[in-house]
Amino acid sequence: MQHSTIFHIILHFAVPGLIAWIFFKNDFKKSWLIMISTMIVDLDHLLADPVFDPNRCSIGFHPLHSVAAIGIYALMAVVCESKIVRLAGTGLIIHMILDGIDCIC
Repeated sequence: MQHSTIFHIILHFAVPGLIAWIFFKNDFKKSWLIMISTMIVDLDHLLADPVFDPNRCSIGFHPLHSVAAIGIYALMAVVCESKIVRLAGTGLIIHMILDGIDCIC
């Protein structure tokens, strides 16, 4: 596994942890766990052949990484009243941003 792939995976845990620590200190653990649980969105990689390609841009390629899906995640993060749904939406947006960074680097 390439160093950049390992770093990418670490960021998927560290960035939600940082966001939870800064904005949700009183409920850090629960907030962090909800945000990292959204990595389940990567199940859509199982529809691709090959399943993992470090040079493939996930954004726009996988169904749960589509622009429409990202719009729904943004609405979840901003509009929903449920804290759990907002945290899930935030986790998904963080995930998409991190995957998007891979598309430009």
